[in-house]
Amino acid sequence: MRERKRLIFEDAPVLRVTPYTRFAQYYETDQMKIIHHANYVRWMEEARVDVMDQIGFGYEKMEGMGVYCPVLGVSINYHAMVRFNERVKIECRIAEYNGLKLTMLYRMTNLATGEVCTTGETRHGFLDGEGHILSLKRSYPEIHALILGSMVTPEA
Repeated sequence: MRERKRLIFEDAPVLRVTPYTRFAQYYETDQMKIIHHANYVRWMEEARVDVMDQIGFGYEKMEGMGVYCPVLGVSINYHAMVRFNERVKIECRIAEYNGLKLTMLYRMTNLATGEVCTTGETRHGFLDGEGHILSLKRSYPEIHALILGSMVTPEA
């Protein structure tokens, strides 16, 4: 089995978007009064939907064009707890994109302390309405250009 290279948030292109912020809700906590680990996947989705809206290719528009973006994989690393009513900034970056697949990285930071709470990654493909693999580069070059144009390569 081929081992995937580890993607590093700081090495990924910065997106021309405003980071997503979120207040941790009481119903998201567990018996230990911290945010339950499963909620971070939802938060990553919320941030990803927000990013796609900001770059001009939101999910509503995407699906209206018959383009779907299923999740192929999710990876999360927990660094510090988030508790009820804490405010978290979720930054997203595109680590890999080739028109067929998209890998996004996430960094969740406690706004009060500046501490990185969680990092994660989601991998996506693109499908048409019949479930066939879709190349945005070939079928929707204007959308492909929008995604590429949203990224700024970090300075070395």
